[in-house]
Amino acid sequence: MISTKGRYALRVMADLASQGEGARIPLKDIARRQDISKKYLEIIMRELVSGGLVAGASGKGGGYRLLRPAGEYTLGEILDLTETSMAAVACLASDAEPCPRAATCPTLPVWIEYDRLVKDFFHSKRLSDLVPPADGQKALK
Repeated sequence: MISTKGRYALRVMADLASQGEGARIPLKDIARRQDISKKYLEIIMRELVSGGLVAGASGKGGGYRLLRPAGEYTLGEILDLTETSMAAVACLASDAEPCPRAATCPTLPVWIEYDRLVKDFFHSKRLSDLVPPADGQKALK
């Protein structure tokens, strides 16, 4: 399951993308538009900055901005940064101990395939897919 933090990170990144390339957007404006508490948003933004997805500047004229065009971000990279694990089952988490039942588990191939589908899905979608085009049509297909 994708956490609130991951879902909010996608909304925040889409918000930044919708404001125009290179625009610095104050945290309070993002928080207001996305109806996310400023305190929680600070935590998310810190992760996005440290992960190299956005840049932040304080002071007059400061705010946050994307470091690349929206079409160069995948939703998968945003979720990989903000989620502890995207694994469907604990035994497939990157930090999991080797499962003693892996060789005989009849369900493991299904979980591996499911994880691959989810990963491929989110890594095939671009941040630009979440930003409505100028004519107001729905962007995500």
